Amino acid sequence: MEIFGILNVTPDSFSDGGRFLNIDAALQHAEELVKAGATVIDVGGESTRPGALPITVEEEILRVKDVVQALTSSGIKVSLDTSKAKVAEMGLGLGVHYVNDVTGGLGDSAMLPLLASTNSDVILMHWRGPSNVMDSLANYDDVVKEVMLELQARLEAAENAGISREKIIIDPGFGFSKNPEHNWQILSQIDTFEELHPRVLVGVSRKRFLKDISNEPDETTADLVTAAISGFCYLWNVWGVRVHNVEMTKQVVETFERIDKATS
Repeated sequence: MEIFGILNVTPDSFSDGGRFLNIDAALQHAEELVKAGATVIDVGGESTRPGALPITVEEEILRVKDVVQALTSSGIKVSLDTSKAKVAEMGLGLGVHYVNDVTGGLGDSAMLPLLASTNSDVILMHWRGPSNVMDSLANYDDVVKEVMLELQARLEAAENAGISREKIIIDPGFGFSKNPEHNWQILSQIDTFEELHPRVLVGVSRKRFLKDISNEPDETTADLVTAAISGFCYLWNVWGVRVHNVEMTKQVVETFERIDKATS
């Protein structure tokens, strides 16, 4: 299982905004994530929390460029979390392995053609609209069926643009245009998404719906629940998880790996 360690170089991300704006702090945190077991560092320069407003291409590049360059130069596998083709193009020029587009290619018409011209992998997330309106778009008759159909459309759009299917990862978009019950329903049927496409990335880390588990939610509780979900994903052979607390998730995954090894 791939473990994406989250590195937000933003002032306003919902969990760790402002912690890693300084490049030295960002690189130190990336090193800690890799040491803890992250196989990929997912660098984001624009917050996608509910209500967040977009920033310019120039501002996003300013936030991420030096960090991405330092990480790729040191041999660390990097995912660049962006929905802007110009930002993705900059990252690809610096050697990023993945472009993680939370809009699934809908946010910038130049994104899919750009990715088709490269050898990088692309993560296409389920998305219905920008952060400042996404909560109002959480309307479904059958959330699993509808998200599946909308992701299928993005898969087809990517293939039609010239991206080979084996280069694509899908993400159901936990927390994006979904209420808590929608998220739990999708998680309970994660194997259905694997039938749509075998490479599925699950990103639930510290999301609002995890507060259902505790009356006094805090970061530690959210990380514990995230790690438990990562273990559940391991049991269902999910391709990858995207988390803030890599160490806790790695411990849970290794526990199941030990059990598997002992019983094989």
